[in-house]
Amino acid sequence: MIAGKVTHVPQQPLVGVLALQGDVREHAAMLRRAGARVVGVRRVSELAEVDGLVLPGGESTTMSRLLDTFDLLDPLRQRIRDGLPVFGSCAGMVLLARQVLDGRPDQHQLGALDVVVRRNAFGRQVDSFEADVDVEGVEGSFHAVFIRAPWVEKAGSEVEVLATVGDATTPGSAADRIVAVRQGRVLATAFHPELTGDERIHRLFVRTVSEVA
Repeated sequence: MIAGKVTHVPQQPLVGVLALQGDVREHAAMLRRAGARVVGVRRVSELAEVDGLVLPGGESTTMSRLLDTFDLLDPLRQRIRDGLPVFGSCAGMVLLARQVLDGRPDQHQLGALDVVVRRNAFGRQVDSFEADVDVEGVEGSFHAVFIRAPWVEKAGSEVEVLATVGDATTPGSAADRIVAVRQGRVLATAFHPELTGDERIHRLFVRTVSEVA
């Protein structure tokens, strides 16, 4: 530091990972590589402290029920309305949608994305696949892992489509299906970037968090 001059060092944003079920450790590792401090979120007090939140891949109906059980559902909805940056992968995308096709009647939605999502759209576990996709805001192609993945059937006018996938060889006869979207500070992917070893999408999210932290 130069004598007589105070040098400001930006603080790393604190990003939470919803730690009720799913790929919590994998997301945490990628977020650290992307330059964030990371904390697991299981309580309202922990949710209140974070600058951004990741909803991991896992089982959307289970996470939905656990959000209710841990009294996190309404506080999370409020924090998102207040502008909290959120990133959901796979099951996280399902939770963030305003409407889910093929979901359970008692499944809770956060309604943070004006999209209609179809659960397990590409098929069951045996239909899991990998594909190179072009993601807006990420330089070069991204090798995406799809496991019982959803897709976006309909996106509202304020939703930015970041990536599509599919041709005649894709499971589920999926041609040009929407697999990554963003609306304001909310980002979602149908695939699992936390399982790839490539932190570029997490870097994209951390940049969003840093801008508002």
